[in-house]
Amino acid sequence: MSNLIKNVEHARTFELKELVALESGRVNSLSLSQTPGCKATVFAIDAGEGMSTHAAPGDALVTCLEGSVQITLEGVEHVLGPGTSLVMTAGAPHAVKALEPVKMLLIVVRPS
Repeated sequence: MSNLIKNVEHARTFELKELVALESGRVNSLSLSQTPGCKATVFAIDAGEGMSTHAAPGDALVTCLEGSVQITLEGVEHVLGPGTSLVMTAGAPHAVKALEPVKMLLIVVRPS
């Protein structure tokens, strides 16, 4: 069976925020898992950059690892700092904007 979690060495400790590099004016990402029921991605987003309004096909959990990010979820602004998380219900429209360079983990879970 192939590994369900990829792009990291198994059985070794690591810091999620070190997996993806910040680049000026860019949104970078690294996929850790992409199965029918679960998608996990680490993002690095430069200040002022982000993602326009969209929706996820499953419930989404975002956790800020470093920096700060504004997530506008169904018209309500939420600011996340290191260690802060937010759950977004499947299909809920949301947008993402880095208030300062930010790294975050996104996990999307849906019925398989």
